[in-house]
Amino acid sequence: MAVKMGMKADPRGEKKVIQYLEKEKKRYEDMREEEKNEFDLDSLDNPYGDTRILFGDPEKDVKRVLVGIDIEVGEVLLADRLTEKGSSIDLIITHHPEGKALVSLYKVMSIQEDILALAGVPINVAEGILSARIGEVKRNILPLNHNRAVDAARILGFPIMSMHTPADNQVVKLLQKKIDQNNPETVGDVLNLLKKEYEYSEAVKIGAGPTILIGSKERRAGKVLIDMTGGTSGSEDAYIKLSQAGIGTLVVMHMGDKHRKEAEKSHINVIIAGHMASDSIGMNIILDALEKKGVEIIPCSGLIRYKR
Repeated sequence: MAVKMGMKADPRGEKKVIQYLEKEKKRYEDMREEEKNEFDLDSLDNPYGDTRILFGDPEKDVKRVLVGIDIEVGEVLLADRLTEKGSSIDLIITHHPEGKALVSLYKVMSIQEDILALAGVPINVAEGILSARIGEVKRNILPLNHNRAVDAARILGFPIMSMHTPADNQVVKLLQKKIDQNNPETVGDVLNLLKKEYEYSEAVKIGAGPTILIGSKERRAGKVLIDMTGGTSGSEDAYIKLSQAGIGTLVVMHMGDKHRKEAEKSHINVIIAGHMASDSIGMNIILDALEKKGVEIIPCSGLIRYKR
């Protein structure tokens, strides 16, 4: 369900994602037998390497789930404690990937190439910009302890899955549609529009709501781009190209200092929408659909649960 919803909300368009899956099937068919043995068969139907069942029987019935933005060993122990106290947890869902889904995070970054192209950056330039960054992310992920939380879930007998890019696609679709419909004039107008979403208004109460990183409330927003999907932060080389393509304001979940400096040089306004709140919006859209199927949701670990 999450994958299907993610494909429908994919910024590249569902048709293009289906074409990508068809290419993957063809690539698999042409492989040597030893290559097929190492191939991730899930990728023939699921284009999001960061969204996977990490442990557990896929046929298990699910009535109650524990869902968090991050699931680590502590949250797995929380599931065990809840079950011990009578609130049986059938499945743990993490937004940010763990296990093999974390190892494959870099694979979804190609989405960012198409986002840049849709914003007006030539696709050959977009692919060139992202190439080095994708390699960097892959190398940075390799030495991590990927399976720590998954091992804890396995030992305690809890099925666990990750749901990353499909949820991020939802928040991009919702916010970009809202921006395009309202056509905000200033950066302050964009900020106010964001704060009307429940998750952002709740985040404001704890000081983690939307904030202007570059620019001011009075500055004119120009063309606004919501940039919140594609695995993780892209290349800092993208900002000059986005500026040249006519983007005036970027709305992102988070931004590192190197990226901030480059965006500032390119005179792009930047609004940090808030990481946990943005992730919560995307997850909530999918969790609403899950809840309609009769599954009880127990939110934890930064998830601001809100039913639309």
